[in-house]
Amino acid sequence: MTESDATHGGDRPSAAPSLTPMFLAMRIALHTLVVLLTIFVAVRSAIAPPVHASWVIALSIVLLTTYVGGAFLARTGVGRGVQLLWLALVTLEGLTLAVLTPDAAFLVFPLFFLQLHLLAPRWAIAAVAASTIVTVLALSLHIGWSISGMLGPTIGAAVAVVIGLGYRALYRQNEERQALIDELLTTRVALAVRERETGVLEERSRLAREIHDTVAQGLSSIQLLLHAAERDGVADGALDHVRLARATAAEGLAETRRFIRELAPPALDGQSLPDALSRLAESASRDGLTATLHLSGEPTALTMSLETTLLRIAQASLANVAQHAQATRAELTLTMLDDWVGLDIVDDGRGFDPRAVVERGSFGLRALRERVEAQGGTLTIESGPDRGTAIAVSFPIAEAS
Repeated sequence: MTESDATHGGDRPSAAPSLTPMFLAMRIALHTLVVLLTIFVAVRSAIAPPVHASWVIALSIVLLTTYVGGAFLARTGVGRGVQLLWLALVTLEGLTLAVLTPDAAFLVFPLFFLQLHLLAPRWAIAAVAASTIVTVLALSLHIGWSISGMLGPTIGAAVAVVIGLGYRALYRQNEERQALIDELLTTRVALAVRERETGVLEERSRLAREIHDTVAQGLSSIQLLLHAAERDGVADGALDHVRLARATAAEGLAETRRFIRELAPPALDGQSLPDALSRLAESASRDGLTATLHLSGEPTALTMSLETTLLRIAQASLANVAQHAQATRAELTLTMLDDWVGLDIVDDGRGFDPRAVVERGSFGLRALRERVEAQGGTLTIESGPDRGTAIAVSFPIAEAS
């Protein structure tokens, strides 16, 4: 039974997995030393019988059984009281052997280490001192008083104290390092799980914004167009509405497939952002709404993610204007400078109360704000009942790129 057994006996079966090879080798060496010395005492008593040879052999067998049994029992996680009882028995049996035969005086040396391992430092030193005194007295009974008989056990005790305390300090440092490593590994696993969960949530939010601004808006347009077709009946205009509904559905399908492939939006394929916005304004100009695009500044190269964000903002805004604003005119202004780009969408519709819409939990406004914040931009919304709506977004090009 070593310090690992005493320290962690009540917490886990064995601390061996956390021990370095050096600590494991020291434990094996201590067990081996006790066993060999005990066998030596028994064999020596059988070859050159002392006065109490039978007692020495019997007590040697008892000591060997007690020690080996306690060492194996420690691996089962016994309590502190059992450990101290085991130490008391082993110490008593070893000192009794030293009283019966001088050959057993060597057994006191490994007992010193057991006491230093299992007891608190001050109690361990007291136990070592008491064992040393008993050993010196026992040797004096066998060979009389001598300097060597006093210095041998005393020097052995001093060496054991120095080595034992040093071992305790090294072991404690090793345990602290192992605890730190375990904590770091646990933290790393927790961070990995948190990052994965955050990534999943961000991806779900991104897909929700994409679907809302494209597929959902397209389906809403299809509904409006089909309602218009029902009103027109079989008139000549119905055919145009049906064709436009079919084209809108085709665009929605293309957008959905793009989400899966994570490619650039079809509206940007082969054309610049101003061209895409101009085409978007033309397609939005129907059912009494006129949308126009104004350009300000020289065209500046933008990243694909920023161009896609600006296009999606324009799409969502114009879709809201067409469906909810009851507006007759919408103006888009794209401003491109060296260090920033801005997009303004202004309509003359019925407007709304931005604060009330936010309190109702509008997904469209939340998605719009998330898009802007994801690119490090700013969003401003100005609106009011019968005052129209103005949406302004701006992005620093350096940060976006």
